[in-house]
Amino acid sequence: MRSLRSGFSPASLLTGAATLVTLGALLVAAPAAQAADTPLRDLAAAKGKAIGTAVTGSKLTGTYGDIAGAQFNWLTPGNAMKWETVEPSRGTYNWAEADQIVAFAQAHNQQVRGHTLVWHSQNPDWLENGTWTPAELSTLLQDHISTEVTRYKGRLAAWDVVNEPFNEDGTYRSTLWYNGLGADYIAQALTWARAADASAKLYINDYNVEGVNAKSTALYNLVKSLKERGVPIDGVGLQAHLILGQVPATFQQNIQRFADLGVDVAITELDIRMQLPASEAKLTQQAADYKAVLDACVAVSGCSGVTVWGFTDSDSWIPDVFEGYGAATPYDENYVPKPAYHAIATALGGTTTPPTGACTATYGVTSQWNTGFTGQVRIACSGAALSAWRVSWSFGAGQRITQAWNATCTQTGAAVSCVNASYNGTVPNGGSVTFGFNGAWSGSNPVPAVTVG
Repeated sequence: MRSLRSGFSPASLLTGAATLVTLGALLVAAPAAQAADTPLRDLAAAKGKAIGTAVTGSKLTGTYGDIAGAQFNWLTPGNAMKWETVEPSRGTYNWAEADQIVAFAQAHNQQVRGHTLVWHSQNPDWLENGTWTPAELSTLLQDHISTEVTRYKGRLAAWDVVNEPFNEDGTYRSTLWYNGLGADYIAQALTWARAADASAKLYINDYNVEGVNAKSTALYNLVKSLKERGVPIDGVGLQAHLILGQVPATFQQNIQRFADLGVDVAITELDIRMQLPASEAKLTQQAADYKAVLDACVAVSGCSGVTVWGFTDSDSWIPDVFEGYGAATPYDENYVPKPAYHAIATALGGTTTPPTGACTATYGVTSQWNTGFTGQVRIACSGAALSAWRVSWSFGAGQRITQAWNATCTQTGAAVSCVNASYNGTVPNGGSVTFGFNGAWSGSNPVPAVTVG
């Protein structure tokens, strides 16, 4: 599946001094990347599980990079390792983003799941529109798998080798590979991948196979057959692109039956979409759904872990594909952890809970360049309300605010204080306001802790 969406547009500029106002409720503030006392990756490791996220290489900086590095112990390239990206023209390769993600993972002591070697989608035009004999198609596929897997040999823990081979009724999907090579293209791809890297775990990955149904049974029968034939198959990936309130009742049973075949089971692309706008009731249901998925994995020793398909709504593919739906990930577009985040932590044995009867302020860096950056602060209330607000922080590396909008900000030395504009001081229970600013930096740009002014 695709990930990757972003965008930010500053509003009108407001600067200058102002009289500070008193908060109408307790303002609890912390950077989003420090939302839990114990990072998700540490909670997961304590249970012998992976907790991963799909990422976009170009965004691995600022708050996005901080959260990706601190909270997760596995990374999946959202699009960087797909065929159309790595070989857009025949024989011409582009490894830049894939290399960037692998380097980031190594620097943050993370594992990488390669995604994906054989798929019916996101193939380059030269391949998709070519006319190939079966022998030519087989050679192209073998060369692609050997080239990509060999490049990352010893650096990737797992590969989604074959992606989405089945129709909903359990028949094989009509694709370039199935039509040209027959069903055995799957066994051939796995065999070639194992030859290129003997240590990486090899998976077949599909969607709508989370519960027991015709499609998951076809996948089960395929894996059983491959095992009996001695074909290298180490795991199955259940994508888990789910809809609010529709976690299959047979999820854990299905994980267990695959594990009983002697293969690993991973939840590889979890997101839970809802019809917009989001509401407190929907977010509560989403949290329960996330917890149900994590609980099912934790309960089965053969489930290796869970990867969310992007951790922030600003990087989610859902709004671009499912009109009117979104808010599918554990963090909102401003990197504020949602109830789903806390549900994941709880399922992994954490004790963190979302604040109640409070308003939270979250600082994030939305873009950054050589000498400047754009920042954003979101104030959100749950179980409380504000009639006016002020937030403050202290820059730790000499950064300075140069412009602000939707707030009046003043800076003295390292200390910054921002108060509401005349039109956005009211924050109702369940509501939020956002203000932004441009700043200058040199050397480093760490995220400060936001506190009561």
